[in-house]
Amino acid sequence: MTKRLDLRVDFAFKSLFGTHGNESILAAFLNAALHLQEEKKITTVHLLDPHFNKENQEDKRSILDVHAQLEDGTRINIEIQLNNKHDMEKRTLYYWSKMYSSQMKEGMDYGELCQTITINIVNFRYLSHINHYHSIFQLYEREERLLLTDMLEIHFMELPKLLIKWRRKEVDPREDQLVRWLLLLEASEDEEITQVLEEIAMQEDQVLKKAIDEWERVSQDPEVLLAYEARRKALLDEKSALKRAESRGKEKGREEGRKETIKNMALGMIHKGIDNETISDLTGLTQEEINNLRHQ
Repeated sequence: MTKRLDLRVDFAFKSLFGTHGNESILAAFLNAALHLQEEKKITTVHLLDPHFNKENQEDKRSILDVHAQLEDGTRINIEIQLNNKHDMEKRTLYYWSKMYSSQMKEGMDYGELCQTITINIVNFRYLSHINHYHSIFQLYEREERLLLTDMLEIHFMELPKLLIKWRRKEVDPREDQLVRWLLLLEASEDEEITQVLEEIAMQEDQVLKKAIDEWERVSQDPEVLLAYEARRKALLDEKSALKRAESRGKEKGREEGRKETIKNMALGMIHKGIDNETISDLTGLTQEEINNLRHQ
């Protein structure tokens, strides 16, 4: 069997979930993600241009992985992140605000604005104090837990947490549709997951079967593969750059900590009346640095 694309790579994810002709696949994922009741199930999804704010070329344009609109006007952005850039809160609020405000047209009433939902699928542990792999945030009053409005809804789906629950048999893709769709993103690296999902697709889930067939097809498309490999390389380079920056940050922190320790040692010696020369010999500080400490 052909090696399938890693659906955790945003380009591959969009090729399957955000491409015209695959709206039924996206609708099935959203029905599972939003826990919609049978009478409220999404049947029609309209894919929107993932670029907006084009009028200002100097502004950083928001490029969303999958940007869609439901029949009732609800806007949804699905973004998948391989690397932790440590800016998720600000990033997701920025994208949410752009998507929400982009609805407003001249002469439009505020009451016409529709619910806007952001779904972040991340391949790292993000909310370390929460064990759930799927967390949903809205606007609540702090004391009474009163919902102010349902216009804002932000989801975080953490794949590493889901995998742990899968290995512990705490989740079952046969019983939970969101679990099966999220595990699909991990299937390229796990034969057991692939086998289980293929069995479910053949036995009961026609949309999942369509997704797996489409995944197989795009994984053999030369043009798709070329763009996919370029994007995957860019993400690997980005990961390496983040690691280097993190390493430099840790080294800088250690150096600052060392200097602070030496400074405190020198201050302690000064308070005990020890002379500058002795302090310099023991700490490596210059006479000028020690005199500056004496005048603090």
